[in-house]
Amino acid sequence: MAVSGDQTKSGEKPAPVRIKKYANRRLYNTATSSYVTLDYLAQMVREGLDFTVEDAKTGEDITRSVLTQIIVEEESKGQNMLPINFLRQLISLYGDNLQFLVPGYLEKSMESFATNQEQIRQYMKDNFGAVFPLDRLEEMSKQNMAFFQQAMSMWNPFKATGGTVPTPPEKGEGPRAGSGDELSDLKAQMQALQKQLELLTKVGGKPD
Repeated sequence: MAVSGDQTKSGEKPAPVRIKKYANRRLYNTATSSYVTLDYLAQMVREGLDFTVEDAKTGEDITRSVLTQIIVEEESKGQNMLPINFLRQLISLYGDNLQFLVPGYLEKSMESFATNQEQIRQYMKDNFGAVFPLDRLEEMSKQNMAFFQQAMSMWNPFKATGGTVPTPPEKGEGPRAGSGDELSDLKAQMQALQKQLELLTKVGGKPD
């Protein structure tokens, strides 16, 4: 199934296609005046076509929930890309005091992977032809997962060590002993994390 989007005359990126979701869960493509399926939307994503989904009754933007639903559908078909441990770690971060850091990390990681995607494909074609380079990709996968786990422990060092987050000083009290050191340590960890994010873009490059 192929879907296509209209290009603007100036060559600029077209505005996102508006998809309306009705109470009966049917999805309506306002650009083509036709009903579509989740599979159709998944194909739009694969082809790089942008769209937004809104509740037909309230006008609320529900793009995030529909994209999540697409992932659930794909996973249910046996195309499992989300490891159980990853899902457990992700779920455990909901409600965490540092959960606001997770979206940026995941977005950066996927951007880095996308940047290297074409290099990986070309590497496979040039060096292996039809043979899938399992060893190299498995190594990359392990590196990325280890990096994710390390990042999670950096973001929440108190949970990782089984300790507790120190409570702020009472009103009128000065900084508690060691609070400056803890802040400095956290800053140093975040700087180290940023450096590792930059190094992540080099993973998967074509070897010499």
